[in-house]
Amino acid sequence: MMWKEIIAKRNPNSVFYPPAPRNQLEDIEKTFGIALPDELKNFFGETDGVTDVFGLGIVWSSERIKNDNLSIRNDSQYSKIFMPFDNLLFFADAGNGDLFAFAVIQKEIRTSNIFAWNHEDDSRFWVTPSMEKYLEWWLEGKIKL
Repeated sequence: MMWKEIIAKRNPNSVFYPPAPRNQLEDIEKTFGIALPDELKNFFGETDGVTDVFGLGIVWSSERIKNDNLSIRNDSQYSKIFMPFDNLLFFADAGNGDLFAFAVIQKEIRTSNIFAWNHEDDSRFWVTPSMEKYLEWWLEGKIKL
């Protein structure tokens, strides 16, 4: 599967980056104690994130995944108003404060399902069965948040 082709077909003005260094992916896995899904690893083999022309993170860089997930999980204000985030690995944003994530269950990402987190009401809900469908449906406007 060619991730860049899937994205460019639906958003020709996407901005791609060089592939992610393997040690950055290993660092994410070590930091969160999980194995990244193959879909995400394969994606990072092609590009270390992709944005639209306005800078929206269609898929965050590996560095942003690590830093934003750490920040969200360790934010003392968030811990007072939101459920814990250790069951999600965020990898993209909707541009409105809502985020897209893989579900982490007992320190494992067991399925390809993608979920969204609503920053206003702290709801977490299924949006697609895979990263490929996330990219297709999100870029085609079929996901509404």
